[in-house]
Amino acid sequence: MLQEYFSTAVTVMPFLLQGFLETLKVSFFAIIAGSVLGFVIGVARSYRIRGVHQVLGLYIHLLRGTPFLVQLYLFYFVLPSSGVSWLTWDSVTAAFVSLSVYTSSYVAEIVMGAILAVPRGQTEGAMTLGLRPMQILRLVVLPQAMRLIVQPMSGVYVMLIKSTAILSVVGITELTRQGEVFMITYPSKSLFIYALIALIYFLYCYPLLRLANWVEKRVAGSLAATSLA
Repeated sequence: MLQEYFSTAVTVMPFLLQGFLETLKVSFFAIIAGSVLGFVIGVARSYRIRGVHQVLGLYIHLLRGTPFLVQLYLFYFVLPSSGVSWLTWDSVTAAFVSLSVYTSSYVAEIVMGAILAVPRGQTEGAMTLGLRPMQILRLVVLPQAMRLIVQPMSGVYVMLIKSTAILSVVGITELTRQGEVFMITYPSKSLFIYALIALIYFLYCYPLLRLANWVEKRVAGSLAATSLA
């Protein structure tokens, strides 16, 4: 029995790792792009500029209020049919854009909430010292907001990584899709193959969560040292 499972693992694992590399590539770049876009939106919303705040809020609520699968279909099937040349994407580009946009909606809310959680007195004190708005944001607000951003952000990244499991609907042979192909060949080992897929996802996500804990402690420690100084 063990020999059968070992033989199946040896046969399947190279293809699962190939699918994992596709998952890694798409999720890695989507994390970077989604974080940058979400950070900019979150900072912009924290200033509560009339009009801008409402428009960006609508953007966030539409993305967070609809399933990611629907958004993926929109970017891959609907937008290219609009006739606009630069909206005609291949499957990888559509997956990257949809994941990035979806992630940005969650990152924006985290960033805005963290910035607004910084006591107003910190900003007022910085203004009395003659600091400009961007200096206040960079030197006073963001360092304190970071300790509130890191941990929730890791949860968003794990959510994004798990969302890649449905990218096969647009033709991307990612980790889960590779496993499903072999379940047709080895139907009696389907549960075992799912276990291998889950293990690979875990080995990808767990270090990310541990890194977030480490960064959070480092940020908290640096803030404590600064306050004591």
